[in-house]
Amino acid sequence: MPATALDSMVLRDVFATPAMRRVFSDEHRLTLYLAIEAALARVEARLGVIPTEAAAEIERHCALDEVDLDKLKRDTERIGAPVQPVVAQLTALCRDGLGQWCHYGATTQDIMDTATVLQMREAFALIDADLAAIAEALAELARLHRDTVMAARSQLQHAIPTTFGFKMAGVLAAMLRDRERLSQLLPRILVGQLGGAVGTLASLGDKGPTVHAALMAELGLGAPEIAWHTARDRIAEAGGYLALVTGTCGKLARDVTLLMQTEVAEAAEAAAPGRGSSSTMPQKRNPVSSVMIQAAVPVVRQLAATLYEAMVEDHERASGAWQTEWIVVPEIFCLSAGILAHTRGVVSGLTVDAARMRANLAITNGLVTAEAVQMGLAAALGRGNAHHLVAELSRAALASGRPLADLLKENATVTRHLDPDAIDRLCDPANYTGAAGAAVDQVLALFAEDSRQTGGG
Repeated sequence: MPATALDSMVLRDVFATPAMRRVFSDEHRLTLYLAIEAALARVEARLGVIPTEAAAEIERHCALDEVDLDKLKRDTERIGAPVQPVVAQLTALCRDGLGQWCHYGATTQDIMDTATVLQMREAFALIDADLAAIAEALAELARLHRDTVMAARSQLQHAIPTTFGFKMAGVLAAMLRDRERLSQLLPRILVGQLGGAVGTLASLGDKGPTVHAALMAELGLGAPEIAWHTARDRIAEAGGYLALVTGTCGKLARDVTLLMQTEVAEAAEAAAPGRGSSSTMPQKRNPVSSVMIQAAVPVVRQLAATLYEAMVEDHERASGAWQTEWIVVPEIFCLSAGILAHTRGVVSGLTVDAARMRANLAITNGLVTAEAVQMGLAAALGRGNAHHLVAELSRAALASGRPLADLLKENATVTRHLDPDAIDRLCDPANYTGAAGAAVDQVLALFAEDSRQTGGG
């Protein structure tokens, strides 16, 4: 009986992705528990902690199809955590009492935390692949529209000219930073756990540290400097990162939604039959992915906040805060994957109307170049005087509906310093994009370097 958007047959691929749901599925999580138990038995046998025969027997039964899932469900509800019931089933499956060596020296949280880290390793690989694809699409948009002039908007009003390439390069730069952040945080996060009852590995005696290091090497994870049963900064950092990267997606989605407004119509999500249609208004072409991104981003942000809250844990084993992670971690990764998938679709299929952008620049009769004119007069009049004069002429242009250029050409103060051709040049939005092109080139160079270093993602 699916009840949430992430489980719903109807909505689950709207807000998440099949690949990420698989990473956090019950079946995969249980498979990881079994893989960790098998790896622990192998290294302990190799180090002489448990009999080799026991390790082989334990590993033989560490298979998902040998677990009674209904019994696991009942026992988990009774005990409050799923590892002990798994271990009990493994123990019973092994012949000649060899199952008694299963889970030797470990505690439930060791297995669950290490499984979570293994899930995050897979999850972040999926996320980085999406980031790489999004960056590539943004780079293409930035390159193609390096000099496509449009109105920059400040508090939703025309400000001065910019280029669409500059706008996309800004998002691309953020994505490149997000990829860099990911490469920096992975070594801190992909660290397993084996501490025993309270982190001291007392049950393994003097072999504890050796077993710990060998298990982490077996699983391909980092070995922590000390147990982190109630030091949850790694999990919180993962959540904080997801809030950050999805926030970048949310900013892009907000801009695309605004650019799709009928009165603006400068860009749009890819068209497809029926996509974005209305149940009552046949003419509608609503944004779809951008809307879903903006719906999910605040939820990711609040889930990240919950992980920060869960850092406040009691003594050596948490009574509730750790269990919060069981709810939050799968949800925050699944929602983030959905956001990135939608973002990938937006940028790879975005249609850009350069002619409409140019037309919209003209709707204020040249006022979008008022600062350009002001700066053109500033050398002769001083910035303050030039600002005052152009502000007056701008108000006159608004009131009369006449082009700013015409009023400039009729003003004696202006014409003492600027001839008609100079006024026309200043009033051409294409001449006032500043260092936009150079900035786009710089970001594209960073993208090219990132692609070389990562092999394209």
